[in-house]
Amino acid sequence: MAENAGPPAARHLPQWDVRAEFQVSGIGQDPDIDGTDSGAFRHVTTDQVRFYPAGSPGTAAPATRSIPLADIPPLVLSEIFRDVDLFVGVCTIGNDPTWDDAGPDGRHQAYWRSYNTGDLSVTAATRADLLRRLLPRLAIGPRCTVDDRFLHVKGTLHSYKIHLGSGNVTMSPGDTYLCIVPGPRSRHPFADVPLPFEGDQMLAIILSKAMLLANDTKITDPTITCQISTG
Repeated sequence: MAENAGPPAARHLPQWDVRAEFQVSGIGQDPDIDGTDSGAFRHVTTDQVRFYPAGSPGTAAPATRSIPLADIPPLVLSEIFRDVDLFVGVCTIGNDPTWDDAGPDGRHQAYWRSYNTGDLSVTAATRADLLRRLLPRLAIGPRCTVDDRFLHVKGTLHSYKIHLGSGNVTMSPGDTYLCIVPGPRSRHPFADVPLPFEGDQMLAIILSKAMLLANDTKITDPTITCQISTG
């Protein structure tokens, strides 16, 4: 398996005389548990983002000074942080509603639960503001409320909570987890509608789930109805 301490992921921006480095480290040391057949880590953890002058040794030379964030052009800062956000947001195990084995010895269970029920990132908090403005215009609006972390949906069979960060759903009573996984060819109902969340696929998923659950007596998918009937 690859060494845990490898060179950081980097993006070179010579036109700005900047190189961005993103610290990513593998988790674990046992290749039979923590590695794949190709020698890669199954899971990684992320850390700092730093900027260095293009051509400098960066973290390879501890004496190299990083560039203060205040000196990074706003466009560069925005684009690099967007790349980092996509990497973390898309790849996180917390983003997988079917991931329930908790990893070796259950070591990642606390992180998964925190991601799915914990405080919101800045992006997710923005979703809450958008939903508060958008829901009154939708037919399901009277059945929905938004608090600091969840979109609450009042169905006929149950009440539901959709986490605004992960999009995962729990239902009453007892906050029972409800697995709703979009099919590989499914399209959310807002796919061709210009709404004020372009590029935020998670918000579209959350709204799709809310529309589905607000009319829970009309759900026909057996993988969902069996959960609702036993919940």
